Order: sequence, then C-alpha cells, then structure tokens
Amino acid sequence: MALSVLAVVFLLAAVLGAPMGLSMIAAGYAYMLVSHQDVGLVVDQTMNGLYNNYLLLAVPLFIFVANLMNASGVLERLLVFAQAAVGRFRGGLAHVNVVSNLVFSGMSGSAVADAAGPGLLVARMMLRDNRYPRGFAAATSAVSATLGPLVPPSIPMIFYALIANVSVGALFLAGVIPAIGTTLALMLAITLIARVRGFPAEAGTPLRRLPALLLAALPALLLPAVLLGIIYSGIATPTEAAAIAASYALILALGVYRSITFGALLKVMSETVQQTASIGLILCGAFVFNYAVANEGVPRLIQETLLGWHLQPVAFLLCVNALLLLLAVLIDEITILLVIVPLLIPIASGLGIDLVHFGVVVMLNMMVGLALPPHGLLIFVIANLTETPLGEIFREIPVFIVTLIVVLIAVTFVPEIALALPQWFGYKPG
Repeated sequence: MALSVLAVVFLLAAVLGAPMGLSMIAAGYAYMLVSHQDVGLVVDQTMNGLYNNYLLLAVPLFIFVANLMNASGVLERLLVFAQAAVGRFRGGLAHVNVVSNLVFSGMSGSAVADAAGPGLLVARMMLRDNRYPRGFAAATSAVSATLGPLVPPSIPMIFYALIANVSVGALFLAGVIPAIGTTLALMLAITLIARVRGFPAEAGTPLRRLPALLLAALPALLLPAVLLGIIYSGIATPTEAAAIAASYALILALGVYRSITFGALLKVMSETVQQTASIGLILCGAFVFNYAVANEGVPRLIQETLLGWHLQPVAFLLCVNALLLLLAVLIDEITILLVIVPLLIPIASGLGIDLVHFGVVVMLNMMVGLALPPHGLLIFVIANLTETPLGEIFREIPVFIVTLIVVLIAVTFVPEIALALPQWFGYKPG
C-alpha cells in the first residue's frame, strides 16, 4: 500500500508539471505518512545524502568550468580549430558539430551545456543560407551533445561513482575510448548521409595554418588531460581536481585569453548557483525515494527475480539495455541514474560484471535516452533554441539513434573497449 502511494503521488506530481525533485520529495512525504514513519526522515535522508558525500562538491565546480568556458570565448577558438580540422569533408559543418561537442564535453561534463554551447552555435552556422535542412542541423546538434556523459569530467559519472562506490578516475578513463568510438561512428553516419543527400563541404583551411589554430585552442584542449593526470597520479582527489580545473579555467579566462569582464563572471557564478540548486533538488528527491524503495524491499525483490532467471552476464546487460531504453521514453535520465540504477548495481556485482564497465554501459544508455524520441531532453532543448519543429527533428534522428545503439551493443559485448585504458593505468577489474 505504501509503495503504491509512493508511485501514485510521484506520477501525479510529475504529470501535473512539478519539477522531478519536488515530485520525488512529495512522494516521500506521502510514503512516510502512509507507512506511519516519522516525516522528519525526509529531512534526515536529504541532509545526510547531500552533506555526507564529499564527492558531490565536484558537481558545482565542473558546472562553473562549463559556464566560464562558454562565456569567455574559448568555445569560438575550439570551433575555429574543429572547422579547420574536419570542415573540409563532405557535410563538413555536421562533422564540426560532432568534434566540437567531443572537445567541449571535456570541459563541461553536461550534455545540456554542450547542446546550448557548441550545439547551438554550429546549428546556426548550418542553417545559414539554408545550407542544411533545419531538422538535420538540429538532430546533429542533439546527438552530438550526447557525448557529454561519456567524456571526463562527466557529472553523471560522478553520480554513478558515488552510487556504485567505484573509482572516479577509472570511470573517467573508461569513457574515453567509447567516446572516441562514438564520435567516429557518428562521423561515418554523417559522411554516408552527406554523400546520399549531396551536403556541401567547407572551404579547406591551408594546412600551414593548422599549427597556429591548434596553439590558440591548446590551453583549453589540455583541460581534460590535466584533470585526468592529477587524479590518476594521486596528486589530488576528484573533488580537489575539480577545484584545480575551475582555477585553471579562471586563469585561462582572466589571464591567458582576457576575454571575460567582471560582470560576465558574476553572471557565470549566478548561473552556476542556479544549476547546482536544480541538480541538488533532484538529488534530495532521489535520496528520499531510494530510502522508501529500499525500505520496501524492492531491490531484494528485483535481485531475486533476475537471479531466478539464471541470466548470464551478457544476457543481464542486454536486459538492462532494454529496460533503460524503455524507461528513457518515460522519465528523464538523471532520475533513472539515481533511482533505477542503484537497484541494478548489486545484481551486476553479484554476476561478476565489473562495475566500471557497467557504469560505461549505463552512460551509453543515458546518451541514447537523451536523444530518443519522444522524451529525449536534448531534442526539446535544441528544438527550443533553434526554433525547429519537433516533427522535423524526429524524421532526421533515427539513423543517429541506430548508430549510438550499435556502439552500445559493441561495448556491452566487448568490455575491453571500456576497460583497456583504465587497465593500462593500473586498474584491476573486479
């Protein structure tokens, strides 16, 4: 009865348009009342969850890095370099979209930040003089921004590391090869589409100019490498590394590029606080929701059911893929990560699946879900920013979704794709 009330209140609040975090908190209060528990447990769960997790301090710092890089003109330098490097190919601006999102993901850690940053700028470039169909430009930007959860520093990876109690550094490294593979797969799909539909190539940049363009973008390009280096060398914890990354971004903006004013810096800080508060609200709701679900024995029930099927590890991962993609049509990815994934981690561990590999599989599912019609968050973000009708995006995006799913299946069946780089740095799979 209490669990039914939890689900009904949550769904009702969400359908009525309440923010996801408030919907989960309201459901938690209703659950406490029906199950005759102290409603003060809601506050206890949220406060303990937020303030006992030192790793969560990295989240606002990485958000600050993304906002600062976006406001300081660093993005324009990256776009110039990406256009010089891959714009010469047929469908050049679509390739620029993918590559620039890959690079910017290494600073933002957020798919939405990527869509609103390089995704929006390149989409506008693609739409200039009607060079590409609106739906194709918007779909390319939405799918390119999905690289955010895979590329370090990834905010969803930080949440997963917290839930699964795995090394953040190993998880960051595990996302690198799949991210590069996804980029190449998307560029191959774009090349095939461009040839069939006759999309243009950009004017080639003389090769002698590439070193100068690379030098201009190099300080920003080094940020992910600096971050991974200080984490894996043991110089700093992930949270301390996030603070170093924020300081590095501040030095770039104020000292190297000198491209941001004091007023713009205050605006960046304000946006960071707002976005952190929004994520914090979702986290609070997830802590309460997870308490209720665990208290009712749902994880044990799911674990016993799946173990009763005597699934092999690969079969379990395929079931997880199907479940997460189905849920992505109904609810947002952060809720899936914070509420559903914790139920699956003990089962994966019990089946002998390495939790770093499992984390990468979860991130790839989140990538697909972010651009999966009809609920994909990035579709709505980019449709709103570019004023493109959803129907036009829906017609263009299936080929990209298939491409992402092919990468997902490859990583599911071949764990070494994710684990090779962490193992090279000394990680021992569990």
